[in-house]
Amino acid sequence: MLLDNRGWLRKWEASHPQGTFSINARVSIRNLLRYAREGYGVPFIVEYRGLLVGQLNVSSIVHGSMSSANIGYWIAQEYAGRGITPVAVALATDYCFGTAGLHRVEICIRPENKPSLRIVEKLGFRYEGLRRRYIHIAGSWCDHFAFALCAEEVPGGVLHRWLSGEVPMDVARVPDADRVAAGHPLPVV
Repeated sequence: MLLDNRGWLRKWEASHPQGTFSINARVSIRNLLRYAREGYGVPFIVEYRGLLVGQLNVSSIVHGSMSSANIGYWIAQEYAGRGITPVAVALATDYCFGTAGLHRVEICIRPENKPSLRIVEKLGFRYEGLRRRYIHIAGSWCDHFAFALCAEEVPGGVLHRWLSGEVPMDVARVPDADRVAAGHPLPVV
């Protein structure tokens, strides 16, 4: 599925600053499983009606005084826009807070990735700032907007808060100054 969606996903995929490298699904899966065994990550597949439609990874897990992780995800083009990804992100975040006992989850998104920005808005992830040239993607260092949630912000869970309509308004709002700094100002209406 990842290879079938290369054209759809390539503009969002991390790249290596010292040159390009090809996607090797087996190596990638082996690395994800090794990180899981070592406690640094949790790989998930995203299923819809029994079909594999995407992937979500909890990465950079740190226990102890930070007790945090990052979430990244992708979905096949034909399943985008069906509300699948927000459910997957909510469930993974609830897993991080509940089962994994983490305190904070962060999601970083490129300013031009409107569908992902909509996901953090729907789920009520709080905007935390602009990360300048944060991740090497598609051959260059790209800015990202950072969003986060802490466990005490969602005592009943992220999925429950979203489905019950209790998500606070505008917590994911990116300030105009950060949009301008990242080269993605809001369109003039």
